Amino acid sequence: MANIRDVARQAGVSISSVSNLLNNRLGQMSKTTREKIEHAIATLNYRPALAAKGDEKSPTEIIGLMVPSIINPSFSALVEEINLAARALEHRVVLGNVNRHEDEERAFINDMLKLGVSGMIVAASDVRKTHFIQAAERGMAIVSYDNRFTEMMAAESRLFDSVSMDNMAAGHLAASHLLQRGCRNIVFATESTLTLSRSHKIAGFKAALNQYNLPREGSLLEGTARHEYGDSEMYELGLSLADTLLSLEICPDGVVAINDALAIGLIAGLRQAKIHIPQQISLVGIDNISLSALASPGLTSVRPPLAKMAGLMVQRLIARMNNAALPVDEFLFPPELVIRQSVR
Repeated sequence: MANIRDVARQAGVSISSVSNLLNNRLGQMSKTTREKIEHAIATLNYRPALAAKGDEKSPTEIIGLMVPSIINPSFSALVEEINLAARALEHRVVLGNVNRHEDEERAFINDMLKLGVSGMIVAASDVRKTHFIQAAERGMAIVSYDNRFTEMMAAESRLFDSVSMDNMAAGHLAASHLLQRGCRNIVFATESTLTLSRSHKIAGFKAALNQYNLPREGSLLEGTARHEYGDSEMYELGLSLADTLLSLEICPDGVVAINDALAIGLIAGLRQAKIHIPQQISLVGIDNISLSALASPGLTSVRPPLAKMAGLMVQRLIARMNNAALPVDEFLFPPELVIRQSVR
């Protein structure tokens, strides 16, 4: 089955020119270019997916957003910011809650293509997977959130923009704050199934330990979720890790949690065990969800500039939908520490 790249190649034009014709953006298109594209479409028997009948919005005014779990407050906050940014640019957002399951990811991509949606933001999923590559070949513009380019990825193989907080800096910032406040036996609490962003946070945490000449061995406190990656059960995982933490031979005096939801679960579990926070154990979370300020004590957290990141993702996605030849780029945002009462 022919795709939009095949049409562009057959006609000798850019993918964006084909997209402009398919979406009736003909203002600056010459008659010759239009005829070439129409001839290529007929020759290849290309049949683009059409928008659903009766939809007041055209395909270019709708974008897709794929997240691992809407239950995870980190992703809920992301959805809200992206929706606000898209609305400001007169675009709607269609949400896919896929739980990092490849079958669900494929199904959502196919649904978007059937609806004629030509752009999608993918949060915290590995966009190197085959179904994302195939989506790009079918004309889907993709911006990847919280999944940086790997060092081994050649520039020419990068198909999508990447937007992320500097997760190594986030892990380093959280650990450094504990160490600067006098903690010396600190651990990093996380779900055991690692993603690229989780690995980067852990690497930043361990780099801070190195700077203070503290041992890295035994500094990782891992829990296993009932479902892979544990995106939808971070509160429960934090609650269970409290018992694990207190069973260690030497109880830590500081904890960096992979995210605030897990940290809040830890706080609840430690309070049940009559542990005083921050007097006995200090905690720092990462992502600064709205509940962090309401925890008791208030949770110190590392904050990503989520509104700025969401705005850039939407802008870049729309730009790539309108111009497939736009060079791919990576955007890295610095984190910020929000100090509350959970650290001594």
